[in-house]
Amino acid sequence: MQKLVTFLWFDGNAEAAATFYVSLIPNSQLGEIQRYGAAGPGEAGSVMTVAFELNGAPFVALNGGPSFKFTEAVSLQVPCDSQAEVDRLWDAFIAGGGEESQCGWLKDKWGLSWQITPTRMPELIGGPDPVKAQRAMQAMFGMKKLDIAALERAREG
Repeated sequence: MQKLVTFLWFDGNAEAAATFYVSLIPNSQLGEIQRYGAAGPGEAGSVMTVAFELNGAPFVALNGGPSFKFTEAVSLQVPCDSQAEVDRLWDAFIAGGGEESQCGWLKDKWGLSWQITPTRMPELIGGPDPVKAQRAMQAMFGMKKLDIAALERAREG
Protein backbone atom coordinates (compact mmCIF):
# COMPACT_ATOMS: atom_id res chain seq x y z
CA MET A 1 0.00 0.00 0.00
CA GLN A 2 1.20 3.49 -0.83
CA LYS A 3 1.49 6.27 1.76
CA LEU A 4 -1.60 8.29 2.44
CA VAL A 5 -1.45 11.74 0.84
CA THR A 6 -3.23 14.70 2.39
CA PHE A 7 -4.84 17.07 -0.11
CA LEU A 8 -5.33 20.67 0.99
CA TRP A 9 -7.81 22.86 -0.92
CA PHE A 10 -6.77 26.48 -1.54
CA ASP A 11 -8.30 29.36 -3.42
CA GLY A 12 -5.38 30.38 -5.65
CA ASN A 13 -2.68 30.26 -2.93
CA ALA A 14 -1.51 26.63 -3.19
CA GLU A 15 2.04 27.40 -4.32
CA ALA A 16 2.55 30.21 -1.79
CA ALA A 17 1.21 28.06 1.05
CA ALA A 18 3.29 25.00 0.13
CA THR A 19 6.43 27.13 -0.20
CA PHE A 20 5.73 28.73 3.18
CA TYR A 21 5.12 25.41 4.96
CA VAL A 22 8.28 23.86 3.48
CA SER A 23 10.31 26.87 4.67
CA LEU A 24 9.16 26.34 8.27
CA ILE A 25 9.26 22.58 8.81
CA PRO A 26 12.69 20.87 8.76
CA ASN A 27 13.31 18.02 6.29
CA SER A 28 10.67 19.33 3.90
CA GLN A 29 10.67 19.93 0.18
CA LEU A 30 8.58 21.08 -2.74
CA GLY A 31 7.76 18.55 -5.44
CA GLU A 32 6.03 18.60 -8.80
CA ILE A 33 3.84 21.53 -9.81
CA GLN A 34 1.02 20.76 -12.23
CA ARG A 35 -0.74 23.48 -14.18
CA TYR A 36 -4.23 23.77 -15.57
CA GLY A 37 -4.56 23.20 -19.29
CA ALA A 38 -6.98 24.68 -21.78
CA ALA A 39 -9.73 22.34 -20.53
CA GLY A 40 -9.67 24.12 -17.13
CA PRO A 41 -11.39 24.48 -14.81
CA GLY A 42 -8.66 26.93 -13.76
CA GLU A 43 -7.04 29.47 -16.05
CA ALA A 44 -4.71 27.75 -18.53
CA GLY A 45 -1.14 27.84 -17.25
CA SER A 46 -2.08 28.64 -13.65
CA VAL A 47 -1.01 26.35 -10.81
CA MET A 48 -3.40 23.45 -10.28
CA THR A 49 -1.49 21.37 -7.72
CA VAL A 50 1.76 21.52 -5.78
CA ALA A 51 3.18 18.32 -4.33
CA PHE A 52 5.27 18.77 -1.21
CA GLU A 53 6.57 16.94 1.84
CA LEU A 54 6.63 18.13 5.42
CA ASN A 55 9.22 16.14 7.36
CA GLY A 56 8.62 13.20 5.02
CA ALA A 57 4.80 13.32 5.08
CA PRO A 58 3.33 13.79 1.57
CA PHE A 59 0.85 16.56 0.80
CA VAL A 60 -0.72 18.09 -2.28
CA ALA A 61 -1.98 21.67 -2.33
CA LEU A 62 -4.80 22.15 -4.83
CA ASN A 63 -6.01 25.46 -6.22
CA GLY A 64 -9.63 24.39 -6.25
CA GLY A 65 -11.29 27.78 -5.98
CA PRO A 66 -13.51 29.39 -3.36
CA SER A 67 -16.01 26.54 -2.89
CA PHE A 68 -14.49 24.98 0.25
CA LYS A 69 -12.79 26.41 3.33
CA PHE A 70 -10.67 24.84 6.06
CA THR A 71 -12.25 24.24 9.47
CA GLU A 72 -10.84 23.42 12.89
CA ALA A 73 -12.22 19.89 12.49
CA VAL A 74 -8.89 19.02 10.85
CA SER A 75 -5.50 20.28 11.98
CA LEU A 76 -1.84 19.49 11.48
CA GLN A 77 0.19 18.90 14.64
CA VAL A 78 3.84 19.90 14.84
CA PRO A 79 5.61 18.38 17.87
CA CYS A 80 8.36 20.72 19.08
CA ASP A 81 11.42 19.75 21.14
CA SER A 82 11.95 23.19 22.70
CA GLN A 83 10.23 26.42 23.62
CA ALA A 84 12.36 28.18 21.01
CA GLU A 85 10.88 25.91 18.33
CA VAL A 86 7.33 26.48 19.65
CA ASP A 87 7.93 30.24 19.59
CA ARG A 88 9.48 30.25 16.09
CA LEU A 89 6.68 28.25 14.51
CA TRP A 90 3.90 30.02 16.41
CA ASP A 91 5.14 33.45 15.39
CA ALA A 92 5.64 32.41 11.75
CA PHE A 93 2.21 30.80 11.41
CA ILE A 94 0.29 33.74 12.87
CA ALA A 95 2.29 36.37 10.97
CA GLY A 96 0.53 38.08 8.10
CA GLY A 97 -3.03 37.31 9.11
CA GLY A 98 -2.98 34.06 11.09
CA GLU A 99 -5.08 33.75 14.24
CA GLU A 100 -4.23 32.45 17.70
CA SER A 101 -6.62 30.00 19.28
CA GLN A 102 -6.43 28.05 22.55
CA CYS A 103 -4.23 25.26 23.90
CA GLY A 104 -1.53 25.46 21.22
CA TRP A 105 -3.92 25.73 18.26
CA LEU A 106 -3.79 28.44 15.62
CA LYS A 107 -4.88 29.14 12.07
CA ASP A 108 -2.41 30.29 9.46
CA LYS A 109 -3.21 33.12 7.04
CA TRP A 110 -4.97 30.65 4.70
CA GLY A 111 -7.20 29.33 7.49
CA LEU A 112 -5.49 25.96 7.96
CA SER A 113 -5.43 24.87 11.63
CA TRP A 114 -2.18 23.81 13.26
CA GLN A 115 -1.30 22.49 16.70
CA ILE A 116 2.12 23.69 17.84
CA THR A 117 2.82 21.42 20.79
CA PRO A 118 5.78 20.31 22.89
CA THR A 119 6.87 16.73 22.26
CA ARG A 120 6.57 16.31 26.05
CA MET A 121 2.86 17.15 26.05
CA PRO A 122 1.65 13.59 26.81
CA GLU A 123 4.03 13.47 29.79
CA LEU A 124 3.00 16.93 31.02
CA ILE A 125 -0.77 16.41 30.92
CA GLY A 126 -0.74 12.67 31.59
CA GLY A 127 1.24 10.17 33.58
CA PRO A 128 0.53 8.13 36.69
CA ASP A 129 -0.25 11.10 38.98
CA PRO A 130 -3.71 12.45 38.06
CA VAL A 131 -3.38 15.47 40.36
CA LYS A 132 -0.22 16.67 38.60
CA ALA A 133 -1.73 15.95 35.20
CA GLN A 134 -4.87 17.93 36.07
CA ARG A 135 -2.83 20.94 37.21
CA ALA A 136 -0.92 20.97 33.91
CA MET A 137 -4.16 20.50 31.95
CA GLN A 138 -5.78 23.45 33.75
CA ALA A 139 -2.74 25.60 33.00
CA MET A 140 -2.91 24.59 29.33
CA PHE A 141 -6.58 25.65 29.15
CA GLY A 142 -5.51 29.20 30.03
CA MET A 143 -2.89 29.41 27.28
CA LYS A 144 -2.92 30.24 23.62
CA LYS A 145 0.71 29.53 22.71
CA LEU A 146 1.94 26.73 24.96
CA ASP A 147 4.62 27.62 27.50
CA ILE A 148 6.61 24.53 28.46
CA ALA A 149 8.12 26.03 31.63
CA ALA A 150 4.70 27.24 32.85
CA LEU A 151 3.22 23.79 32.18
CA GLU A 152 6.07 22.17 34.14
CA ARG A 153 5.57 24.60 37.06
CA ALA A 154 1.82 23.95 37.10
CA ARG A 155 2.38 20.20 37.01
CA GLU A 156 4.72 20.33 39.98
CA GLY A 157 2.41 22.63 41.92
